[in-house]
Amino acid sequence: MITTILITLFYLLTPVLIIWLFNKYNWVTKVGTVILAYAFGIILALLNTFIGFMPPDGEAGSILTMVQKNLMNVCVPLAIPLMLFNSDFKLWTKSLPKTLAVLLGGVLSVIIALIAGYFIFLNHDLGATSEFKKVAVMMTGIYTGGTLNFAALGKMVDADPNTISITLAFEEIVTLPFIVFILAGGYKLFRKFLPYKDETSIEEDVDQKTVSESTFENYHGMFKGKNFGGMMLGLLLSIAMLGVGVGLSMLIVGKINELVVILTITTLAIIASFSKKIRELPKTFELGMFFILIFSLVVASMFDVTKIDSSSLAIMWYILFVMVVSIVLHLLFCKACKVSGDLFTVGHISLLCSPPFVPPIVEALGNRKVLISGIAIGLVGYAIGTYLGSLFATFLGLPMF
Repeated sequence: MITTILITLFYLLTPVLIIWLFNKYNWVTKVGTVILAYAFGIILALLNTFIGFMPPDGEAGSILTMVQKNLMNVCVPLAIPLMLFNSDFKLWTKSLPKTLAVLLGGVLSVIIALIAGYFIFLNHDLGATSEFKKVAVMMTGIYTGGTLNFAALGKMVDADPNTISITLAFEEIVTLPFIVFILAGGYKLFRKFLPYKDETSIEEDVDQKTVSESTFENYHGMFKGKNFGGMMLGLLLSIAMLGVGVGLSMLIVGKINELVVILTITTLAIIASFSKKIRELPKTFELGMFFILIFSLVVASMFDVTKIDSSSLAIMWYILFVMVVSIVLHLLFCKACKVSGDLFTVGHISLLCSPPFVPPIVEALGNRKVLISGIAIGLVGYAIGTYLGSLFATFLGLPMF
């Protein structure tokens, strides 16, 4: 029981440590809080593999499993509205046609790569099992919005926790080198392939620095005065939306159905974000990220390295295939539309990793003209990821009710 309590405290308090590191060290802002959370969770999982301190069975094991399951079930539905409340989707109405081209090209490239890869790897190890189908659906989310949509879709299709953990681990292994490549100057290759002129994405009088700082992770002052009160109000709204989703689910299918719940809270949160008062609630995005960090820690800590076999490696090859093919197709699409290399770079990263990764990439590019476009693309990715994943799950024949 003491071990279970300590592990639960690890899940709840480690995000606080990560936030402290984020505020103190610049390298953490470049790596990303989610990747750091996943690293902490993997370390815990590996320690457990070699030392075996987590209760594997019996009453203590059942209690730990229940804690992990409850945290996973609660964190994602609460995080979705909180992270969408601050999203100013009206920015999209001001963006240029080429920004729309980057979004459409990115989404189409991902869908083509996912479908092609699915049929290529269909008869490899995992075959046509439902778990492989669930991997494909979850990848739809992570490539159109990042971990938020990945987590939501994982719940919607009821993926096995170890499948979620392995998929996310391999995705990070494949994605991190690409991010490092760009930060180290790889964007220059995209500039050569797409040597077109950049244009500002919205009117010149918009303070792009203010937009950046107000939209993304800025944990300073979360627990002070009005910030804390506004943040708690956002949490209450998120809980209320979760209640509506559960109520609709019970009304429609007679039980709690993840598809109905997730799509309901996503839709309600998008609608709510058009209210200026809700959009200006302080630190709701950061609170949502806090819940995502808890989810990432729990999932990563359930990673079982002993279960990595040929079928697991098939997931890695599938992810690598989707990554490479989607980048190539997106580049060709942007070439045809004469999109600049910098706009392609921020657009692809925003879809692949979510909007919080855009500012560090813009800093590396030294080109603030593409900042708002990157933000807009990522926000739309947040909004559409779960819908696309649901459609893809239906296409693959996964039961959703």
